[in-house]
Amino acid sequence: MIGLLAGAWGLLPWLFTGLRLPLQNLWNTEVLPAQMPLSLLPLSQYELTTLVALLTVGGASAGLAIRIWAPERRKLALICTAAGVLVVQLSATVQSFMVLKAGLDGGTRSDLYFAGLLAGVSISIIAAMVALILIASTSRAMTTLGVGLMATPLTSWVSEALVNLLGAASLPATVLMLLRWLPAVLVGAGLAWCGLRSVKFVVVWLVNLVLLWVIPALFITVNYVLGSRVLLSDPQEITSATQQILAAALGPNGGAGPLLILALTIGLAGIGVREVLRRTRKG
Repeated sequence: MIGLLAGAWGLLPWLFTGLRLPLQNLWNTEVLPAQMPLSLLPLSQYELTTLVALLTVGGASAGLAIRIWAPERRKLALICTAAGVLVVQLSATVQSFMVLKAGLDGGTRSDLYFAGLLAGVSISIIAAMVALILIASTSRAMTTLGVGLMATPLTSWVSEALVNLLGAASLPATVLMLLRWLPAVLVGAGLAWCGLRSVKFVVVWLVNLVLLWVIPALFITVNYVLGSRVLLSDPQEITSATQQILAAALGPNGGAGPLLILALTIGLAGIGVREVLRRTRKG
């Protein structure tokens, strides 16, 4: 039941939209957005990072539930929970791709488009299982890695939910600012909770900071490259643009520096507060 609910929870932002399949460049007829068929996943090259967020948050939510619950038969509970998440996500995948296949105009381009989206969704489901296992782990190090892995997808999920529920124009500037800093806050809180008691935890800190640096850059690159119909028509331009955008996003002007500093500051401050509290209790 936890797995089923978590899988459905992950899809919640998409449910707010009415579940109409996004308009497709390769659709066999010209239709209005309201005439598109119902789909449990927003299958589109323009929604790839949204798909990642919807699916991985489902797995991460299930892992968090197991971590908090801490059942005696943890392995069995973990297997059953993962099965529940997979039932929801695989059912949504099958339904959505059946709808997509029925509406595409056919031909090589449609086949490549279908295969590419299927590969992206499959990788996202695998990532969801990885997030579930990491966050559900009894090891602080593994759970913290799960938090680092999910910080950016969770922020994307929250952003998508707010936009779909309230409308992009209705979001206050304060909310947009908070969303920008949310990944760093999540990673920093995870680092503070993890601590720095051994070399293993130092490695976790380094890996999480790298994830905070790299994953947002990957999201930016994917959204830019796959969101351009001009680039999609030229494979060589796709490769060139991907390299340029990724390099810029990872570079000193990409905006990752302040996020890394904030996460590191929160982590170190959290350790300091914990140490003060520990000494106070001893005294």
